[in-house]
Amino acid sequence: MKTLNFDWKPLVLVPLLALLVLPFIGSPSTWLTLTVAGLAMGMIIFIIASGLTLVFGLMDVLNFGHGVFIALGAFLATTVMGLMGDWTGSDQLWRNLVAVFPAMLVAMAVAGALGLAFERFIVRPVYGQHLKQILITMGGMIIGEELIKVIWGPAQIALPLPEGMRGSVLLGDAAIEKYRLMAVVVGLAVFALLAWVLGRTKIGLLIRAGVQDREMVESLGYRIKRLFIGVFAVGSALAGLGGVMWGLYQQTVTPQMGAQVNVLIFIVIIIGGLGSTGGALIGALLVGLMANYTGFLAPKVALFSNIALMVAVLLWRPQGIYPITNR
Repeated sequence: MKTLNFDWKPLVLVPLLALLVLPFIGSPSTWLTLTVAGLAMGMIIFIIASGLTLVFGLMDVLNFGHGVFIALGAFLATTVMGLMGDWTGSDQLWRNLVAVFPAMLVAMAVAGALGLAFERFIVRPVYGQHLKQILITMGGMIIGEELIKVIWGPAQIALPLPEGMRGSVLLGDAAIEKYRLMAVVVGLAVFALLAWVLGRTKIGLLIRAGVQDREMVESLGYRIKRLFIGVFAVGSALAGLGGVMWGLYQQTVTPQMGAQVNVLIFIVIIIGGLGSTGGALIGALLVGLMANYTGFLAPKVALFSNIALMVAVLLWRPQGIYPITNR
């Protein structure tokens, strides 16, 4: 029955946007290059937003301090990859991956651990109080940014792509950057893993049941509080992973990068429907495509394009693409 009642309409938004823009771009090869670039950007934004989507959808926490985990992940990548210059300087892809994957793992581990501390000392006292959550988590992010400046300094730091990930592959006349193809693969892997855990495992069942009726689940002997703390740590770890991906995408990192990306994250979450992982994926792809298309066609309005996209979606569906029905 769930399959029959599945709302398929939002799934056509991404290909519809791509096809509508094609006549304005004119060149199919340019359109393909921009489309893949937009999908890659969208996948990176989804990785970052998925953590916050989990935290809000399952814990009802508005964590405006999410950006500090993004910046932390990116700066940790500069340190880890800086220590592996022989590997990042190689033109062999497998050697580059040996450097990038440890950077991702370290970023996820440290961001997840920081997330546990953030939840315990900053978020836990204000559960159920959204206004206070916004204020105190923003304060936490500012403190986190200052600590990053103490450790790594306030200046912008380069995070160049490893040699083997630079350059492009040709699809006909279209040049597709190697790293952007990698970003699409990683983003799909993260989405598939989240969908499997939440929909096919006992932990996912307990999380979803705890959202619906916490007291009932706890009466069965399960400690939902600990499970939700784990969700917060996982969300923070995903932000750390996304920070590494975003830093490599921009090839520079700054202490304020998390706060800057936060704007895109909240647009994605609002478009997707607060707390919806599937909606966040579609929203992130739409945001990535819109940013690349408008950046090419009308650079002066590129900054406002995603706001316009959000307004258009909310006029169609005021609660977002796939809203959480019990909220």
